[in-house]
Amino acid sequence: MHSASEDLGCRRGDFSRKHYGSVELLISSDADGAIQRAGRFRVENGSIDETSDYTPGTWRRTDVHLENPEYHTRWYFKYFLGKVHQNYVGTDAEKNPFFLSVVLSDQNNQRVPQYRAILWRKTGTLKISLPYSPTKTLSVKSILSAMNVDRFEKGPREILNPEIQKDLLVLEEQEGSVNFKFGVLYAKDGQLTDDEMFSNESGSETFDKFLNLLGDTICLQGWAGYRGGLDTKNDTTGINSIYTVYQGHELMFHVSTMLPYSKENKQQVERKRHIGNDIVTIVFQEGDDASPSFKPSMIRSHFTHIFALVRYNSQNDSYRLKIFSEESVPLFGPPLPSPPVFTDHQEFRDFLLVKLINGEKATLETPTFAQKRQRTLDMLIRSLYQDLMPDMPKNMLNRRSFSDVLPESPKSARKKEEARQAEFVRVGQALKLKTIVRGDAPTSLVTTGLCRKEPWESQSFCSSFPYDIVCGDSWGQSLLVATDSAGVMLLEDSPTLPPVQVFDKTLTVKQMHVLEPQDLLIARADKGKDARLYVYRLSTLKRGIEERQLVRTKCDSRENKLEKTKGCHLYAINTHHGVELRIVVAIRNKLLLITRKQSRLDSYRKGENDHMICVAYRHQFDLINESTGDAYRLHHVDSNRVNFVAAIDVYEDGEAGLLLCYNNICIYKKVCPFNGATPMIQPNTSDFHFSWNQMPNAIVCAFPYILAFTTDSIEIRLVVNGNLVYTAVVPELQLTASRVSTGLLLSSWHPTLSKIV
Repeated sequence: MHSASEDLGCRRGDFSRKHYGSVELLISSDADGAIQRAGRFRVENGSIDETSDYTPGTWRRTDVHLENPEYHTRWYFKYFLGKVHQNYVGTDAEKNPFFLSVVLSDQNNQRVPQYRAILWRKTGTLKISLPYSPTKTLSVKSILSAMNVDRFEKGPREILNPEIQKDLLVLEEQEGSVNFKFGVLYAKDGQLTDDEMFSNESGSETFDKFLNLLGDTICLQGWAGYRGGLDTKNDTTGINSIYTVYQGHELMFHVSTMLPYSKENKQQVERKRHIGNDIVTIVFQEGDDASPSFKPSMIRSHFTHIFALVRYNSQNDSYRLKIFSEESVPLFGPPLPSPPVFTDHQEFRDFLLVKLINGEKATLETPTFAQKRQRTLDMLIRSLYQDLMPDMPKNMLNRRSFSDVLPESPKSARKKEEARQAEFVRVGQALKLKTIVRGDAPTSLVTTGLCRKEPWESQSFCSSFPYDIVCGDSWGQSLLVATDSAGVMLLEDSPTLPPVQVFDKTLTVKQMHVLEPQDLLIARADKGKDARLYVYRLSTLKRGIEERQLVRTKCDSRENKLEKTKGCHLYAINTHHGVELRIVVAIRNKLLLITRKQSRLDSYRKGENDHMICVAYRHQFDLINESTGDAYRLHHVDSNRVNFVAAIDVYEDGEAGLLLCYNNICIYKKVCPFNGATPMIQPNTSDFHFSWNQMPNAIVCAFPYILAFTTDSIEIRLVVNGNLVYTAVVPELQLTASRVSTGLLLSSWHPTLSKIV
């Protein structure tokens, strides 16, 4: 287990959740002066006071991405349905039924075969990808073990009836719709109650301009697309509406001025019936910034969890955005720019639509929705299990008679299986088509967003490097790599410059860290009991390269060898406190702390300079006090097989937290205080966890992203909530080095080196 404790760019001001708003108790009064209590809402206003002066214009573009895009999360629809796959049923040790679906598929059309598996349980679904090997077939039990299910009351049996696909599709639809309906409420300047806002018979020129930005005006009668609960036959919910498609999602807007208006009904129940039952509502408020501010308490709805307040400034043709989220809604991006003012209208549309979609998905994870979804999922799974029970003895062994699937099936066993699979695929494809026609599946994956360069687009660093790379690290804009047969070489970021050998093959480097602020190279050479730690001055190495001195050998490095490091493994290097260099090496079951002599006495003074080391072993993560050796249990891993990947420290408000990564799980644990006194290790509201789709070999944090490197992909998620934003397929991938401070992340797949900027 390697505990990554480098400067990750996640300190205060970067990782801070205040980028996503502060929680406030919002109170206002209605038209009669009565106090209205709306509860606690998280308010996002770009960290700028709403009444302060601002200068619209260019702002640093935040990364605008859909989180957990449906065409990544709706796995069963995309990767399983209509294709040959296996489905199993069983009960766990607590007698709870579960279903497992497994398919061998191509990874994102990159000709990389892999297994995908979905575990359906009453607590939700778990998805994982596992590498494919032509010489080793995965067993069902090994797949379940990778999902931390090792004990069964009844072992899994295969379900051969093709109709099971219909039931599993219903289970997956509990995750939420792929299409969205959003409320749009028009408010005139000075209106303070929902009765006033809903009673606006028509909008304004600026409101119409905003609606045209959101989407297209469509005629509801005869509308064949996603209708969002509106009447498309008899015009009972209005004649027109606003509709658009955004990155594979159909969006229908419930616009207050387009819904039926009644002069006799002061409360405009027909309008409230739709907008009041939308999870997310846009409030378009006329007037300048000095007019009374909107508060969620003005809208009487127990269902709406997110309000997006939009104001238009005609003087500079800009939009200002403010977001209110009920406090139970998990954090979602993108964070508002500072100030939250948009002069580019297309950019504003992109930002707003992504924010609304991410917001509704986040709301579905609140206790109110999650508990309801889990109850429904539990009921559906148990009901499906009961329906299958009578067939268990005769129809769910490894193979069965196919007479009830194909009455006139051929006698040959192979032909029977081929006929069964053909019927299985036919049923699945018919279900897929029906789901698309019904409007419950992605109909288009074409983005309507801006054509912009993503931060993870790769560039070629070295098109043909002839050696296999063992390890490496970036040095300025260059790359220092240890090879399997040619020693250590320096690669310049230029296609015309050849590699420069720094050490010959007598020094077999297995780990290395370049510490430019300290002018040091730390390297572990050899392995097992022969391993040693070496320390070099970068300036000396650089001078030797510039003066074309002889290539260094192992014999030349005797003075660079650190004492007492025989048989060591370089465990962690910590430099981001800005106080001193501290190196931790593991020698069998002992940890050796190495510091610079001049600062060692200072580092062991009692108090706030006591530091902790995060150690993973057996089935647990512990924190160990460097001064006293006292150990504190941080997290216990409840799994038969544990593959520790990383422990990454992140900082927020001077407090520390750790991202603990093992198997395909990542957990954020807050630890306070981190220095000095006994750490407080207990459940915290800021703790969260998520699952990678594949088991990573290495983790890198580059705010606002956390990246998992597997054997053939890079999975990119957001640090703040663990939500997936992108999966890059890279066959034969090997992480070589990462350096966040220079914006350089290097990965290698033989024989090409690429960098992600």
